[in-house]
Amino acid sequence: MATPDGEWAGRLPRGLVVLLGMASAVVVVAGVRAAAWLIAPTFLALVIVIVTNPVPAWLIRKGCPRWLATTVLVVLVYAVLITFALVVFVSVARLAEVLPHYAQRADALGAEIVQGFAKFGIGPEQIKTAASKVNYTELAGFVGDLLSGVASVSSNLVFLLALLLFLGIETSGAGRRLGIVSDRHPRMAEALVGFTRGTRSYLVVSTVFGLIVAVLDTIALALLGVPLPVLWGLLAFVTNYIPNVGFVIGLVPPVLLAMLQGGWQLGVVVGVVYTVLNFVVQSLVQPRFVGDAVGLSVTVTLLSLVFWTWVVGPLGAVLAIPLTLLVKALLVDSDPRAAWADAFLVSDRVSTEEINRRWRRGG
Repeated sequence: MATPDGEWAGRLPRGLVVLLGMASAVVVVAGVRAAAWLIAPTFLALVIVIVTNPVPAWLIRKGCPRWLATTVLVVLVYAVLITFALVVFVSVARLAEVLPHYAQRADALGAEIVQGFAKFGIGPEQIKTAASKVNYTELAGFVGDLLSGVASVSSNLVFLLALLLFLGIETSGAGRRLGIVSDRHPRMAEALVGFTRGTRSYLVVSTVFGLIVAVLDTIALALLGVPLPVLWGLLAFVTNYIPNVGFVIGLVPPVLLAMLQGGWQLGVVVGVVYTVLNFVVQSLVQPRFVGDAVGLSVTVTLLSLVFWTWVVGPLGAVLAIPLTLLVKALLVDSDPRAAWADAFLVSDRVSTEEINRRWRRGG
């Protein structure tokens, strides 16, 4: 007579079950890291399709043929991605052309910094001693990896566009497939629907506020005379998808270039303007909408950023929240016995009544 899996699990010591679960998690994470080159762009394509799927759905409701609605979706996404890639390539090429002209200015700025440190009792010898402790081998390796990633963008873009094409075509049957899952495992279907809804809400909110920040930063940099304001606006837009530390990543390059352009005074002005604009939008306004859309705590968000960046690379920083929502849907929301974990994952905005309701539903 067959024994249900739950009875076998009940006969095992809880400590052994925990150890087996941890070992399985290590194996899965190692596999994801090994296949990050495939998983990251595939999940990115999936997220893009999830976010843009309401467009063909709206067209179909208006009487548009399904094949035409899918074509509109694919063409729209292709146009946005190709335009974005072209702007980035042109801006980076322009940056490579501009930077050599600042070589002398960089030397002069370095001398000013040394003089500034000297006022606080820090001499050139101490600065040289501190600089000698920098591991330039690791720094060179990091720069090499970064350049390799930039060089492979074209091939990754082609792969991403191909994935978007096929996933866009497959969306027409997503409802039927989800119905099959719902018939056999309704809670899993509900969890997947929740993941889709949460991912779409999060990315729509991040995109809207990212556009606002990018436009404001671009205008401010153009008025201040900082070179390549469009590039830094695009950087601010992309880093807006990176939780917690995205603002800092988007701030450093334009500040450094502003210092080379107009001295440390202009760098300070750019830093202050960026801080004011981004603090108001990203720290005061956006978290209220993101918190309602995602429902993850700040600690979980930060840990997910570090974890997914380590697992799948730089793209993991952008996809940290959607990846965490997917794992939560598969391991927590779909399993009644794991409903208690919501108490440690959700933000303070999620009420105790809502957590208890999920728990009772799971029980």
